[in-house]
Amino acid sequence: MIRIAIADDHTLFAKGIEGLLEEHEDLEVLGLFSNGKELVDFLETSKVDVVLTDLNMPILNGFGVLSSVKEGNSQTKVIVLSMYDEEKIYKESIDKGADGFVLKDADPDELVFTIREVHEGRHVLNFDRVIEQARPNAFFDSFRDKYRLSRREIEIIKLIKEGLTNKDIAEELGLSQSTVETHRKNIHNKLGVSSRVELVNKAHEMNL
Repeated sequence: MIRIAIADDHTLFAKGIEGLLEEHEDLEVLGLFSNGKELVDFLETSKVDVVLTDLNMPILNGFGVLSSVKEGNSQTKVIVLSMYDEEKIYKESIDKGADGFVLKDADPDELVFTIREVHEGRHVLNFDRVIEQARPNAFFDSFRDKYRLSRREIEIIKLIKEGLTNKDIAEELGLSQSTVETHRKNIHNKLGVSSRVELVNKAHEMNL
């Protein structure tokens, strides 16, 4: 079980994230906090694996949260949730010790996978990947509705169809190889296929 705490002064957004995460059996949200100080105080008495923090908050902002967590030699990982897709903000977050960075309008599946990657210590930090997570795509939306495929899963299907190996796909998308393997298992389950050949045939049927 991955224990999570969320700091964001937009209550509706925070509750929405909580509801999204609670749909997954391996994720548990221990608390929602409207500012960084409340979160930091909570961390003093509670064991949290991953913190999701907004940057712009009253009293103590996200950078303050990062400083507090990292200076305290805590094992807690921190993922920044930001509405700004500026590389300067991304780099400052990483410089201050962020373990991950996700845009608030990213696909929900990307947040879930980032949490798992960060918790397991296999997350690959890459700004281009951050931008790609939130890029609108009507083609993706149609397949998400029909097969419940995420944008990342559709990208991986296309690369498998092109003959790339898990290692090649990981390098192409800036992911860890184990993450690609997890995505492939999920793809097989969603499409009801059990081999690469069946997957490629299904991709042809879907005109991917």
